[in-house]
Amino acid sequence: MAAEHVQLTGHLIDSGQLARTLDTIMEHGADYEMVELTVGKRHDDESSVTLQVTAATDDRLAEVLAAILDFGAVPMSQSDARLEVADLDACFPEQFYSTTNMRTEIRVEGQWIPVETPEMDCGVIVEDDGAGGHRARTIPMLEARAGDRIVVGFEGVRIDAGRNLPSAGQPRDHSFGFMSSDVSSEKPQGLMVKRVAQGMRDAKADGRRILWVAGPALVHTGSVPATVALVRAGYLDVLFAGNALPTHDIENAIYGTSLGVSQALGIPTEHGHSHHIRAINTVRRAGSIAAAVEQGLVTSGIMHACVEAGVEMVLAGSVRDDGPLPDVIVDMQVAQSAMRALLPDVGYTLVVCTMLHGIATGNLLPAEVPLVCVDINPATVTKLADRGSAQATGIVTDVGLFVKGLAEELAPAELQDELAAAADRAEALAAR
Repeated sequence: MAAEHVQLTGHLIDSGQLARTLDTIMEHGADYEMVELTVGKRHDDESSVTLQVTAATDDRLAEVLAAILDFGAVPMSQSDARLEVADLDACFPEQFYSTTNMRTEIRVEGQWIPVETPEMDCGVIVEDDGAGGHRARTIPMLEARAGDRIVVGFEGVRIDAGRNLPSAGQPRDHSFGFMSSDVSSEKPQGLMVKRVAQGMRDAKADGRRILWVAGPALVHTGSVPATVALVRAGYLDVLFAGNALPTHDIENAIYGTSLGVSQALGIPTEHGHSHHIRAINTVRRAGSIAAAVEQGLVTSGIMHACVEAGVEMVLAGSVRDDGPLPDVIVDMQVAQSAMRALLPDVGYTLVVCTMLHGIATGNLLPAEVPLVCVDINPATVTKLADRGSAQATGIVTDVGLFVKGLAEELAPAELQDELAAAADRAEALAAR
């Protein structure tokens, strides 16, 4: 029998980390013996366990060790990470280590060094740090270049799984611990809003930025005044969206409609089907969304507020887009790179009414960044966790009601101003 001692440290019991490790060992046809177990006495105390893992062959043992690595199980007879030089651009060496979004370290020349910018489905590149040492960071496959030193296999890799999730050891974890299930449709709405609001306040207090990932339902549900109020109050620092959100927001600002439906009356308007494409044309003629704002063509709405507040935006397109707007990035790899560049200072993420952009963002985020997904469709809010974003928590509710409640918590004065201004604009548009 082949055997190896492994160690796990962290919040092993309440996070389910130990249970998942033991289940995985058995599922791979191996066995284990618990050599030592130390359980933390208080809620914030960590636990540790040493296991002897045995398998019929060395190859089977290697498979098991690779599988439980994701749960933070580190072989005690640890060696340095194996490095191979990439031989082709945009390709990794065979057997490259495929990353998770958990906090990770690799062992180089006997020293453990952190892997910068944790992200799932990448490789790990090792470079000189300019001071005689080494640095390691995640790298997307398409950015790899021939000659890069890439980590292969799982030796010399350890994952800090027990300390990654916001609910497991993160400061102020009460701000993200408002439900015990992954998806909630039956928890008190007011309580959920208050907990998300507190999480946002905590992120700002820590000097971190708040990322919104948003779809066009923000406009369709009449959430523009509430969203604008939150922008003006400083609770939206970075925005990821597609072509639809800015298009229908600008349509609403110019024509008072969203998809041709009057936001004031809730009924289709004459020739309203053309409003969104006319709005796109107006912005394209101006040159950009910011230029349209500066020229007085767009005087209200989410995009107007974001431009005025200096919000950094990445608008990523798709094959179904009309136009698109000139700011929309149509090369998906360029869009991914632009999104990555804005993530390092993000401390809280709110995904509202968008499945594809939400999943894309979850794939890029480190596991330690709290992520809340709000959607009326339960399938949307479960997909983030299904795709590997273990920190994702879903709230099944009407986005319009949720965002308005959030604005009432965080930006009550700004919300009243925006609601009054929206009523004046609706009256003016109706008269026109």
